[in-house]
Amino acid sequence: MITRPTGQATGPYDAAFLPRRQLVLRAPERPVADPVAKLGGDPVWLSEPAWPVHPQTGVPLVFIGQFPVPGDELRMAYLFLDEEDLIMGGLDPEAGDGVLLLQPDGRVPDFAVIGPPGTRGRTLWRWGPDEAEVPVEWLVDLQPVSPAVDRSIDEQAAWERSMRGEGPDVELPGGEDLHDYFGGSACYPNCYARVGSPWQFLFKISDAGEREDDPYFLNFGHGQGFAFVSPDHREGRFFWENS
Repeated sequence: MITRPTGQATGPYDAAFLPRRQLVLRAPERPVADPVAKLGGDPVWLSEPAWPVHPQTGVPLVFIGQFPVPGDELRMAYLFLDEEDLIMGGLDPEAGDGVLLLQPDGRVPDFAVIGPPGTRGRTLWRWGPDEAEVPVEWLVDLQPVSPAVDRSIDEQAAWERSMRGEGPDVELPGGEDLHDYFGGSACYPNCYARVGSPWQFLFKISDAGEREDDPYFLNFGHGQGFAFVSPDHREGRFFWENS
């Protein structure tokens, strides 16, 4: 992974990691046991297992995937979401129904509840015959973004800055967007992030699962999910939103 920390981000609207990379799925030949970017399967922990549970119900959250955090030290971000009536948790980044854990030497957010040793929940799935949940595991390759699409996302982010009163007025761009990407500046459905400084944008992932050939099921209400890390790369946040 070539993406590196910029050292210049002060909050969720800046590019904390560059260059931007798109998330491309690849089927593994065997269960993944290495600390690499992936969706589904089992977490590959770098420290002691720490499976979050819902703060009110105690039900283990669903493991969505893991992503390396750029930097000199190997560090992973593990995403867990609650699922209730096919809706994924995480609208409120500090409700405990969407948890992004970082290892090693990570801080468990004070709103997160970690289950007792041995706790294990479900993993990411897709729909099979008769609406059966079929667990999935996908390797995630971080591949270059075409210059045109990369520029288009930055133009959209500049327009959102102008809408927040943080930059010069610009025309609404009409270029392409990416559903799933890592690093760069992020574009938010309603121009505003649900987190403030000092949280730094890590990756964006869109929902999926309505079509039979979709690789997994994630219900964000036709929206996108956004992951963030603290400047010291020891704590995470996640929320999703639709327009």
